[in-house]
Amino acid sequence: MADYHFVYKDVEGASTQWDDIQRKLGNLPEKPPPFKPPPFTAAEDEDSKPKDKSWIDSKTQDELEDLEDDLDDDRFLEEYRKKRLAEMKETAKVAKFGSIIPISGPDFIREVSQAPPDVWVVVLLYKEGFAACELLMKCLEELARRYPATKFVKIISTDCIPNYPDRNLPTLLVYNNGAVKANYVGLHSFGRRCTPEGVALVLCQSDPVLNDGHTGGDSSRKSVIDGESKRLIEKFVTEQENADDDSPSD
Repeated sequence: MADYHFVYKDVEGASTQWDDIQRKLGNLPEKPPPFKPPPFTAAEDEDSKPKDKSWIDSKTQDELEDLEDDLDDDRFLEEYRKKRLAEMKETAKVAKFGSIIPISGPDFIREVSQAPPDVWVVVLLYKEGFAACELLMKCLEELARRYPATKFVKIISTDCIPNYPDRNLPTLLVYNNGAVKANYVGLHSFGRRCTPEGVALVLCQSDPVLNDGHTGGDSSRKSVIDGESKRLIEKFVTEQENADDDSPSD
């Protein structure tokens, strides 16, 4: 006959009255706390994170496009997505140039005359080996970096206009919407000292040739003039301070 042994096991954490008395007398250790499983938490993934402004800001243009269906039910996020896409497109539109583009005679119509109506084109007629041309080109290189929405091109003078006199070099032509808006012959047009700031102020005398890409018309022109005037004054003050430091003391 089989011998069966039953072992009774009480509910974990349960205690008899006798055990409780012994614990009060110090004959048994304190009862361990009953086991409690940790609360259930769903694994956090990309979809469970709150979709706030910083979450949207971290996305690229392609990722924002992919999120279009997910954001349809949230008016704020949908509007913010549209705003971000518009800002990205505007930024890309502004930063389209940024340097002086060398062109040849056959390129002139395509690159200058047929430029979009919203693009101002500054054309430098020059020749290698002319100090005045090199000085003005350095100024234009700086302005091209500051104002990437404005298109700067350079072309050998006689490639643009056959038999163009060297005495007229350098020459700047300003185009917009297929028409010449201004021309400047020689360095004397830019004052006694040819600086990027001085050239910028001359170019923006009457037209928004240079612009910051975010405003248009007169507001952009005024912004550029104010900024370049401030740079010019700061440069002059710095030069004067350096001259005073270098002068011999009594």
